[in-house]
Amino acid sequence: MTTLRPAQITQVIPDSIGAEIGFEPGDAIVSINGTKPRDLIDYQFLCADEILELEVLDANGQTHHLEIEKDYDDDLGLEFETALFDGLIQCNNRCPFCFIDQQPPGKRDTLYLKDDDYRLSFLYGSYLTLTNLTEREWQRIETLRLSPLYVSVHATEPEIRAQLLKNPRAGLILDQLRWFQERRLQIHAQVVVCPGINDGEHLERTLLDLAQFHVGEIPTVASIAVVPVGLTRFRPNLDELAPVSTEKAQEVIAQVRSLQAKFRAHYGSTVAWLADEWFLIARQELPPAEHYEDYPQIGNGVGSIRQFMSEFAAMAAEMLPDRLDSPCHYTWVVGNAVEHAFEPLVERLNQVDNLTVTLAPLRSDYWGQEITVTGLLTGQDLLTHLQGRDLGDGVLLPSLMLKQGDAVFLDDRRLEDVAQGLGVPLIRVTGIAGLLQQCCVGQS
Repeated sequence: MTTLRPAQITQVIPDSIGAEIGFEPGDAIVSINGTKPRDLIDYQFLCADEILELEVLDANGQTHHLEIEKDYDDDLGLEFETALFDGLIQCNNRCPFCFIDQQPPGKRDTLYLKDDDYRLSFLYGSYLTLTNLTEREWQRIETLRLSPLYVSVHATEPEIRAQLLKNPRAGLILDQLRWFQERRLQIHAQVVVCPGINDGEHLERTLLDLAQFHVGEIPTVASIAVVPVGLTRFRPNLDELAPVSTEKAQEVIAQVRSLQAKFRAHYGSTVAWLADEWFLIARQELPPAEHYEDYPQIGNGVGSIRQFMSEFAAMAAEMLPDRLDSPCHYTWVVGNAVEHAFEPLVERLNQVDNLTVTLAPLRSDYWGQEITVTGLLTGQDLLTHLQGRDLGDGVLLPSLMLKQGDAVFLDDRRLEDVAQGLGVPLIRVTGIAGLLQQCCVGQS
């Protein structure tokens, strides 16, 4: 862990307490009531007091001491450069399927940070393994009631999990789950299935073990996501892992569905859900929306396509006109994993007179994948597959393909360079509303 730094402010919300006091981007909070916050969790906890004594460092390096009196639940309206003021807790495992290790060298530094930080798990739902926590961190989780956390389990058999994570401490997972249970804290579990290692009887054992913690008013294991391993051509050891085949996907779907029926009968919930990718690889229909209950694993790609399709239908009915005033033609780029699922969406768009939307489902030659999710498509993939094609008035580009806050793809190619190479505008669209709004720009 790096040295504790002041919490640097990047944005001050208009009309907030912070704005009234005169905070500006570039200022930094050193301490609150004498305590230096380690992270956003500390900041939020300390700011719950009604009287705050702040030590602040302004953009010019001058120190100021402020006293603020407010209601206990009032927010100061400050946003920060990072949620972690003392640095990222990085991973101490060597999982062969780690996406960080499956990238080529020489790209931007942030692509190689191995996040295994319980604070980001609590704040943003990122997954951690629990293998690198000190006693101090365990105590902090308990004291601050940091729940739920999102945990990459993969296997509950100690020797199998230790083999997957390349870490003997990984075998403690069941003891750690009992620790959460005793303290009435929750986790959401993830199981990445690697054919030949933790599938078959090992997968069944894992799901049965985890489901035993789905009991009581506050179930320790709130939900389980079963995810297929994702591999790229850059992985260090090409022989250690095998990709998920269509046959393997069909096998896992049948196996998990059998367990789901038992869980529903015993626990009143499906408990364990299959990521959408299983059905795409198996060439099977996605389950209906009601299957996913309250979508507890939406961030893990469990039900995200079905939810997208449902929300698209509702928003299209409200937002799309019957016709555009002038002809407009767009090419909509997606990963080929969603090709068949999105075909009805394109048909709906093309019901608008004067609007033509062509779906461009692409695989990633960059990563060496036959089946690719949209978020992994790179600038190189667009150039490889779209150059020389009639792309119409522009390419609709889902914003999740780009670095947050910057126009850069995963392969470090810039948006403007790819647009120049294709000879048409690349139009970033965020979410369904952004997509539909752009499809209506032909109206006067």
